[in-house]
Amino acid sequence: MTIQNKRWPRLPLEPWQETYETIHLWSQIVGKIRLSQMPWINHSWHVPFYVTSRGLTTSLIPYGTRAFEIDFDLNDHRLHVTTSERERRSFGLKPISVADFYRRIIRVLGELDIETHIWPMPVEIPNLVMPFPEIEEKASYDPEAVGRFWQTLLQVYRTFTDFRAQFIGKVSPVHFFWGAFDLAVTRFSGRTAPKHPGGVPNIADWVVEEAYSHEVSSAGFWPGAGLGEAAFYSYAYPEPEGFSEYIVQPEAAYYHKELREFILPYEAVRTANEPDTVLLNFLQSTYQAAADLGGWDRSALERKADPRMSNS
Repeated sequence: MTIQNKRWPRLPLEPWQETYETIHLWSQIVGKIRLSQMPWINHSWHVPFYVTSRGLTTSLIPYGTRAFEIDFDLNDHRLHVTTSERERRSFGLKPISVADFYRRIIRVLGELDIETHIWPMPVEIPNLVMPFPEIEEKASYDPEAVGRFWQTLLQVYRTFTDFRAQFIGKVSPVHFFWGAFDLAVTRFSGRTAPKHPGGVPNIADWVVEEAYSHEVSSAGFWPGAGLGEAAFYSYAYPEPEGFSEYIVQPEAAYYHKELREFILPYEAVRTANEPDTVLLNFLQSTYQAAADLGGWDRSALERKADPRMSNS
């Protein structure tokens, strides 16, 4: 096993599924707090979290002439709220219910004179229609599993950032969407797309329509939801003809007919001799499927080799 390989931890879903489901809902509460305070940015780029050296952050949230941010510290297992006026509050991340987490974060914000109102319903989770203040059965927190999840995010973020850097057209940040609980990066052709049909569980169709207003090739990482295992995905919207039959790399990748996405199991990356290379090959080959079949102007959108970089 190489040094590179050792940095990609095991992440089987079953041992930490209850923790996963709990922190997914915690993240939605915090995400909705950010959403309630931010101006709308195209493709919902005002709502995600970002990977940090210790976990996940909302980044800075404007609040009148003040500002605050909320951080999930997945090393010390605490939630921190800090303000631009040097105020700080925190509480431990431990086995508490979603309802208890909701009450704690609202109380902490109140102590900092931050008034916020959110729609207290989970989104993008099928068959879960109970508001956060009533969810008592989700109350698990396994620090060791959460630590492995964070270590995985670090590796994925690093590799996604390398991939993102090769595109000079419009491209999203590498950001963490708390709705589906996935780390994602999206490239755009520059052309508008047909109206999206919507139908995402517990999310308004107009939100999805705006998110997919332009042609995209999008890739991301799920820690387990939907597939029963951690996996990478890549899709195109609109999906060009022949996309599902396109030969992509590595051999472990496959097209999921129901999801209409290419899937690469996380284990296939983690156990490879060169995980970064395997993942980058997946990202590049699935992007090429979208761009070549969709008629993207790749020569104008992709970064050309810069001879000045070879000696850096």
